Amino acid sequence: MITRRDLAAGAAAAALLPGMARAQDRWPTAPIRWLIGYAAGGASDIFARMIAAHMGQAFGQPVVVENRPSAGAIVATEAVVRSPADGQTILHVDNGVVVYNPAFYSRLPFDPDRDLAPVGGIGRFSFFLLVRADSPFRTAQELIAAARTRQLNCGIPVVGAPHHMAVALFMRRAGFEMQTIAYRGSPPMVQALLSGEVDCAAVDANATVPNVQAGRARALVCWSAERARALPDVPTAAEVGVPNCVADGWMGVCVPTGTPAARIARLNEVLNAALQAEDVQRQMTLSGGATLNMTPAQFGDFIRAESALWRPLIREMGIRMD
Repeated sequence: MITRRDLAAGAAAAALLPGMARAQDRWPTAPIRWLIGYAAGGASDIFARMIAAHMGQAFGQPVVVENRPSAGAIVATEAVVRSPADGQTILHVDNGVVVYNPAFYSRLPFDPDRDLAPVGGIGRFSFFLLVRADSPFRTAQELIAAARTRQLNCGIPVVGAPHHMAVALFMRRAGFEMQTIAYRGSPPMVQALLSGEVDCAAVDANATVPNVQAGRARALVCWSAERARALPDVPTAAEVGVPNCVADGWMGVCVPTGTPAARIARLNEVLNAALQAEDVQRQMTLSGGATLNMTPAQFGDFIRAESALWRPLIREMGIRMD
């Protein structure tokens, strides 16, 4: 039997529902933290700050970028994993954070497959094999042939970077070896290349394009599936006779597992809108990148496909960080 008290309680609950919906619609009601595991000034930092500014305008709340640099971005990743799963803390991810680290390290303080939920992609970026302008190697085929007869060396910005993985895959697929020499970032690596310290270097578009355009260097191969918009004259690995050798860098956003689906969907919506902003698209072009405009489910599928390719390869190549 429904009493008058039951009816009154039901009416009161119904009256609360619109207010609850409005409160959910107003989310976020406090600033969002965007953690990056790399130092300020790099590509990840540049894109995060540009995108965060647009997302903050859409939310009506600041999206505050925090740099917590560490090897493998482990410190930032752990901080996000341990934070409340409420959408207020997001993590800048890339190949290394969610794909390479489980293969590089025997033990991590988290499991990115289990502890992080995908929000969406930002962009994917081409890497190039670069030589000096006066290098005797005019083509990738000439460099490969020389490396099979004598020891060559190749600069990488840091051990385990996507650049490192790109040249490692290229050597594996083409059947040759070079000694890789790690530097503390791209600027000293490029300087080492231009000064003749190394024979070649694995370089991103940010460093490749200005040096090629200035006539200081020459790009022999692009490790993307298609030629890069920034340097359309540079052939892909497949075009120089090395198939199954696609190795891009990419970025995206994740949150702690357990974050409400509605908040992930809202973050994804605002993120994808920010990617279309004029300044973000201009930076994407300058960086030789292409926007990764994805749903959370699509970004999750993308990460799983990348993991299925790279983790076995890393283990087979014996690359370890501990």
